[in-house]
Amino acid sequence: MHGPASPGWLLVALCAITGAYCLLRMRSTVEEQRRAAGGEALMGFGMAAMAVPAAVFTPPTWTWPVYAAVFGAAALHALWSARAGGHHLHHLVGAVAMVYMSLVMAAAPGGGHGGHGDAGVPLLTGVLLAYFTGYVLLSGVRLVPVTAGGPGVGWGDRPELARACRLSMGIAMLAMLLTL
Repeated sequence: MHGPASPGWLLVALCAITGAYCLLRMRSTVEEQRRAAGGEALMGFGMAAMAVPAAVFTPPTWTWPVYAAVFGAAALHALWSARAGGHHLHHLVGAVAMVYMSLVMAAAPGGGHGGHGDAGVPLLTGVLLAYFTGYVLLSGVRLVPVTAGGPGVGWGDRPELARACRLSMGIAMLAMLLTL
C-alpha cells in the first residue's frame, strides 16, 4: 500500500501479530474455531504482506495476480463454508476485498502501490469501506461486554481475544482500503 512508512509498518505488525494469534487459535479443541482461525490467519498474513510500505519494497508484477488467485480460492472456500454458518460470509467479503485490492494494485502504473487518481472513490471501494466501517463498529460494541475466560481456558479458546483479533483485522482492512 502507499502512504507514510511508519503507519505502514504498524499495519504490517498488527496484521502479522493477528495472523500469528490466529495460528495459535488453530490449536483449539473446538473444530469450528480451528477452521475459522485458519482463514483468519491467511487473511492476517496476506494483509501484512500487502501492507509493506512501497518505499521499502515494491513487489514484482507477478505478485498481484498470485494474491488475487490465493484470495480468490479463499473466497470460494468461504462461499462453500457459508452453507454452514453466516460468519463465513464475512470471510467471503474479506477475501473479495483482498482480490479487489490485488487487482487494483496490478492495474496501477508501475505494477503496484497506486491509487485511483482523480477518478474519485470507485463504487466497490465505497461499498467495502461502508461494510468494514459497520463491521468494526459492531465488533467494537460486541467486544465490550465479553468477560475473560476462566483459568482453565487456553489462549486459543478465549472469545474476547478472538473478537479483538477480528476487530483489529477489520480496522486494518479499513486502513488498507483508505490508502488504496
